[in-house]
Amino acid sequence: MKLLSAAKTDHILSLLDLVSKIHSKLCPGLSKPSGGHPTKLILTTICHAIHLISSGKADTAVNVAKSLQDVVDGSVSCETVHTGLRKTGLKAMHWTLEDWKRVIWSDETKINHLGSDGRKWVWKKSGETLSDRLVEGTLKFGEGNLMMWGCMGWDGVGYACKVDGKMNANLYVSILEDELQNSMEYWGKTVKDMVFQQDNDPKHTSKKAKEWFQDHKMEPMVWPTQFPDLNPIERLWSHLKRRLAEYEESSRGINELWERVQKEWEEIDTFVYQNLISSMPRRIEGVLRAKGGYTKY
Repeated sequence: MKLLSAAKTDHILSLLDLVSKIHSKLCPGLSKPSGGHPTKLILTTICHAIHLISSGKADTAVNVAKSLQDVVDGSVSCETVHTGLRKTGLKAMHWTLEDWKRVIWSDETKINHLGSDGRKWVWKKSGETLSDRLVEGTLKFGEGNLMMWGCMGWDGVGYACKVDGKMNANLYVSILEDELQNSMEYWGKTVKDMVFQQDNDPKHTSKKAKEWFQDHKMEPMVWPTQFPDLNPIERLWSHLKRRLAEYEESSRGINELWERVQKEWEEIDTFVYQNLISSMPRRIEGVLRAKGGYTKY
């Protein structure tokens, strides 16, 4: 039988570790496994069991146990399989929407002054010559971009800020102190009411940031690396940039661009961010079905 590749295995185990730790944070009374004799399920066998579940080749511990007879020396009971899968966090595949409503999603993004970094494409009739419709003009000193940080939750988008200069650990901590805490106050949330999500950028996981989280008794969500398909705020950035692209005239500079960003950010409709958060159970399912690969999200 063909096992999952190391990369696929790492992706799936990172995801399962993520949802397991979130589940433990929100359900502190969840029982922990007790000591006992060594398990028959080594890491590669557990990965194969995950593959059987995620690929749809088995849907119960009994079916997995039967399939494992060919790769395990000796018999494996369905109870052993069930325990092994529970330890990987597979139980949290069924995390409810109410659980995801507690998450505050955060991220940074770059917004260009004049469109995207790449080319723009337009429809052109056969034999049509170049015209103002087909050619986008440029502005003197019109290049450049801005970086922004923002967050969102079930109750709305939070406070956003323009990042001046290079984002480092000190600046990130000041954003947590100001924009994040102001957002929590605006939503009427405390640390016990929410789970904070951030990616694994070095400034997010720096010693200074870790000390800030510890001082504020806040434990960020464990997030798997290289998993943009899982983060719904990525789609929120896309929505924001589409709205900015609808302006007929380009902004006259970075300051005017930031004014537009603030306006569009504050006017994002409720259904936009709530639909994105509502998609989390499907995102989790999609990533598992793709065995850690790409999904439509």
